[in-house]
Amino acid sequence: MRVIVVGCGRVGADLAGRLAREGHHVTVVDEDAARLEELPPDFHGRALEGDPLYEDVLCRAGIEEADGLAAVTPDDALNAVVGHTARVFYQVPRVVVRCNRPGFRPIYELFGLQLVSPASWDAQRLGEMLVSSWPRPVLAAGHGEIEVYEVTVPPSLTGRTLSELVPQDLGQVVALVRSGRALRPAPEERVQTGDLLYVSVSPESLAELQERLSERR
Repeated sequence: MRVIVVGCGRVGADLAGRLAREGHHVTVVDEDAARLEELPPDFHGRALEGDPLYEDVLCRAGIEEADGLAAVTPDDALNAVVGHTARVFYQVPRVVVRCNRPGFRPIYELFGLQLVSPASWDAQRLGEMLVSSWPRPVLAAGHGEIEVYEVTVPPSLTGRTLSELVPQDLGQVVALVRSGRALRPAPEERVQTGDLLYVSVSPESLAELQERLSERR
C-alpha cells in the first residue's frame, strides 16, 4: 500500500516505522523538521517537511495515488481537516484519524471519519480491569459456537493452576497476560492476582466457567 502518515510524534513515527517494515510505501509529513528526525533508524520511506493544510504539500506526499492516510498530529482540528480533505476531495480509500480529546469526537463523526481515541480506550480498559473479574467476551468464532472471554484473576484464585480453573473438558486458556506481556501458558502454570486469562469456551459452558473463576469461590 501507498500510505501517508501526517504527524511525526511518538505515534506517527512508530506507525510509519511499522508500516515500512511490513513493506508498505510510506510518506511521513510534518511541518517540524526536528520531529522527522525521530523516525526509526531503519525507516526507508519518505520524510517530507511541510504544512499538511497546503495542497502542494499533500500532492508532493502523493495523496492523489495514496491508498491510505493516517492523521495523527496532536491537533484535533488539523487531523479532522486533513482527514476530511483526503477522504472527500482526493477520495483516499482508507482514512483514519487520531482523536486526542474525547470531546472532539462529534466533529470527527460529523465528517464521517474513522477514528482512534486513545483516551477513551484507555479509560474503558482501565475501568474494566479495575472493577470486573467476570468473563468479558472478546471474540466469537463461526456463528458463536466458540467464544473467547477475558477474565481478570481475583486474589482468591492466586496460586491455582490453569488446569484446576479451566479443565480441558470445559475450555482452553489460549493466552495469559501478566504485567502487559502475553504468554502461551502450560496447564500447570499457577496464576497470580491481576493476570488476564483469555479462555475459549462454548456458550453452554459459560456458566460453569463463571463459577470456577468467581472470586467468591
